[in-house]
Amino acid sequence: MTGARAILLDIEGTTTPIEFVHQVLFPYARARVHDFLRSRAADPDVRADVALLKREHGAEQPAPPSADLPPWNSAAELESAEAYLYWLMDRDRKSTGLKSLQGKIWEAGYRAGELKGKGEVYADVRPAFVRWHAAGKRIAIFSSGSVQAQRNLFANTTAGDLSAFLSGYFDTTTGPKRDAASYRRIAAELRCPLPDLLFVSDVDAELDAARDAGMQTALCVRTAAPASDNGHAVIHTFAEL
Repeated sequence: MTGARAILLDIEGTTTPIEFVHQVLFPYARARVHDFLRSRAADPDVRADVALLKREHGAEQPAPPSADLPPWNSAAELESAEAYLYWLMDRDRKSTGLKSLQGKIWEAGYRAGELKGKGEVYADVRPAFVRWHAAGKRIAIFSSGSVQAQRNLFANTTAGDLSAFLSGYFDTTTGPKRDAASYRRIAAELRCPLPDLLFVSDVDAELDAARDAGMQTALCVRTAAPASDNGHAVIHTFAEL
């Protein structure tokens, strides 16, 4: 940390328990996909998500890994998008179209007060944010969830509004989390030399990509010990940074 000018954080399993994402956020969005698509069908942003999903569907392998990939019927775009969304969710796919739409559903939930103040973060997160911010270190987020979803989560956490501590949000529109080029783009956006950036995640393959790009790395282990750390520094709490 002595040489790090900025800290880039994953969310799921790093700042936020995996259980909250999988047991609260994902089911909330899934239960509202049907009504949301139809009530917001004329919204340009939703139409853009449907168009993106259509392109993603078309890019699936000619011999799909799952024979039950639902077909896309251009005469029934909303129905096709809905079926494909469920298919993606069932497989926990990191689809940009899916993540964008989920973010919009969660945004509506926060505005309705149904998710306000429910964004769970580990107890060490806020103290670390305060400490790092006071030390002049920039804090940014890189998650598969959309930037909109990230902003809403950190503005509505169980530890209060943490958005004032964050200076950047990055999602899969920047690039895949297991691609070194994504981390180079983030460093350029933050105007921070790669060696001065520390990436913290619970997924060693993501850390491998960040290290290949030239970043410092730390594997965040919140529960059981990892099968392998691939040579990354290991922490169990942000208090260790």
